[in-house]
Amino acid sequence: MTAENPPAVPLDKQPAPPVRASDADRDRIADILREALAQGRIDADEHSERVEAVYRAKTLGELEPLIGDLPEGQRRAAAPAPGAPEAVHAPQPAGRGHGLQVANAKNVVAVLSGASRQGRWRVGPKVNAVAVCGGVELDFTEAIFEYQQVVVNATAICGGIEIKVPENVSLRSAGSGIMGGFEVKEQESTQPDAPVVVVQGVAVWGGVDAKPVAGKRVRDLSDD
Repeated sequence: MTAENPPAVPLDKQPAPPVRASDADRDRIADILREALAQGRIDADEHSERVEAVYRAKTLGELEPLIGDLPEGQRRAAAPAPGAPEAVHAPQPAGRGHGLQVANAKNVVAVLSGASRQGRWRVGPKVNAVAVCGGVELDFTEAIFEYQQVVVNATAICGGIEIKVPENVSLRSAGSGIMGGFEVKEQESTQPDAPVVVVQGVAVWGGVDAKPVAGKRVRDLSDD
């Protein structure tokens, strides 16, 4: 055995490759950061930097340091090991329940740019909209609602998020503005099986605006 020929490392002792992060992993970290901002544990600038890093992260190893100095990060030792499947509730199709679902999230992210979802697109139970010095447009007026309740997580940092919904859906607000505006024109549909769109999140030096569009209606919840 020489320095030029070091002993081979057994395969079972070689470092495991980094585990790729899923959308659910990113959503979990983003939710923790939103709560930390609301509690005053991090300021708006820190929140902006970390959220941007969240949606650029490719592996779990890149995500964990973003909450390492927060209470939730300190409790990670009790959490499932990296790569372990997360327990999620099975999503329910539209018209078959009103429970809040978190699977099948769609991310629409604009960092120093613009991003949009419009036209005939299928809406899952959760949409994450992040605008950092940019703009996001979510147009649900021609979308296909596959779930009874849709939660939009809106995070606007020095940017804007515009949300349009059909006039016959319920629209609810669960967000706030910090030196910014979080405006949701709430309404309740008269149709018991109509979709419910809940807009939650935060606007920091930015704005979130959600409103129904007159003349645009959901015609059939089971429409393909």
